[in-house]
Formats: sequence, C-alpha cells, structure tokens
Amino acid sequence: MFVIVTYDINEKRVNKVRKILKKYFTWVQNSVFEGEITLGKLEKCKRELLSVIEKDEDSVYFYEMEYKLVCSKKILGQEKNYDSIII
Repeated sequence: MFVIVTYDINEKRVNKVRKILKKYFTWVQNSVFEGEITLGKLEKCKRELLSVIEKDEDSVYFYEMEYKLVCSKKILGQEKNYDSIII
C-alpha cells in the first residue's frame, strides 16, 4: 500500500519520530513522509512511534491508499529532497 504520513510532534521528540519514519518512508517535506509499505511494516512503524510520542500532546496522521495509482502528486514550487539531510 502507499502511505502519506504527516505529524505534529513536540520538538523534544521530533528527531526520534523522524528517525523512525526515515526507516520506512521517504522524507518529502518538514513534517511529511510518503512511500510504499507492507501492512506488517506499517504496524511495526506505528508501534515504534507509540513508544516515542506523547498521545495527549503529539499527533501522527496516516493516509493509507491501497493503490498508489488512485492518487497523484502535484507540486507547486520547488520539489524538495530531505533524504540527503542527516538528522
């Protein structure tokens, strides 16, 4: 499945969340990741995130699409590549 992940995390934990998400997805903007992932790996990713985030303060949104073909990405402005940035 194809998944887009967005998050709003307290700065104390944001680097830990980014490191977890980088293991599974491609970093496309400051608080946005995307990529193909299996259901098993997605559940593993969610478990790892739950061990880091504070549920009453942080949020992580998963937009899950069974097929990537059902969505298309249009970019206004410069396409950024955050994968080369070391966190």
